[in-house]
Amino acid sequence: MRRLTSWNLPPDWAWLQDAILIAAAVAIGLIVHGVVMRAVQRVGRAKTREGRGLIVASIRRPSQWLFAVIAAQFAIRFLRLNRVDDSPWDQFLGFAVPALFGWLAIGFIRAMVAIMELRADVSVEDNLAARRVRTRTAILGRIGIFFVAFIAACLMLLSIPAVRSIGVTLMASAGIAGLVVGAAAQPALKNLIAGIQMAFTEPIRLDDVVIVGGEWGRIEEIRLTFVTIKLWDERRLVVPVSKFLEDSFQNWTRETSRLLGSVFWHVDPATDIARLRAKVGEAVQASALWDGRFWNCQVTDTKPEAIEVRGLMTAKDASTAFDLRCEVREAVLTFLRTEMPEALPRTRVTWPDRPAAVAVPG
Repeated sequence: MRRLTSWNLPPDWAWLQDAILIAAAVAIGLIVHGVVMRAVQRVGRAKTREGRGLIVASIRRPSQWLFAVIAAQFAIRFLRLNRVDDSPWDQFLGFAVPALFGWLAIGFIRAMVAIMELRADVSVEDNLAARRVRTRTAILGRIGIFFVAFIAACLMLLSIPAVRSIGVTLMASAGIAGLVVGAAAQPALKNLIAGIQMAFTEPIRLDDVVIVGGEWGRIEEIRLTFVTIKLWDERRLVVPVSKFLEDSFQNWTRETSRLLGSVFWHVDPATDIARLRAKVGEAVQASALWDGRFWNCQVTDTKPEAIEVRGLMTAKDASTAFDLRCEVREAVLTFLRTEMPEALPRTRVTWPDRPAAVAVPG
């Protein structure tokens, strides 16, 4: 393929011809890019158009730069610049092309994660399947982004002769495997390995209700190395992911979001339990928070000064169960205070009989 000859310009002005050709090639590349992006977004079924729009929005900028670099690389073959020295341009391509392909792949991964989150609606009442999809997608997406960025960095290092040995080491057979396995004992990468394991074992999912270290809250965010739990009082508890694989914790929504809540009262041993049980049932059934599945009221313990009465009731999720328990507890306490005061705990004291008067001899 022969190179373009100059347009009868003086030798000192040959760079202008090269600049014009490169600019024209880049402009054509950007035009082709715009046509391709528009075609991708418009062609296809209407119901998938929103997802394709997310993909196009995520890859538009990196693909735009990639088209421009490819067009410039194609045009550079015809320029006089190529006769002089190609090493600066080759050095630039060695950096730019892996970086742009990595940027493009990361944008595509993020778009796919966004599409999966869009399809997994967690606003429905029974959102267990949606939370499972969102959790696995978020973790695997971050893992994919990590490895894409790692591979792109290795390829960029390979383009620098002075540090090429570093890139070769990382990309060799002992590179990635040795880095991951050898550094797994380090705290940061130990949590990274645990995060990969968590994506498949799923001990927790997004929006799960958990108790960790005595703190009650919801799983707000799952990262590769840590988990953020939103506590009931708006605090955030940051926990290493390895803790969920090594230590015990409570997950209230592991299989379903429905829960069985309990309320305890301590009343006088002489309390009419049948009457109290009727009131507990009335309070539970009158509440809009009860899901209608189950309730009961039983004496669960006895002590000399009081007996323990437990009420059980079901609700659709943890937050609703907590509110239902509070509502029933308050209703029954009001009932005890106003209509059954004899059921309130009391302390009994028995005084011994007074001894008979003893006559004192005169």
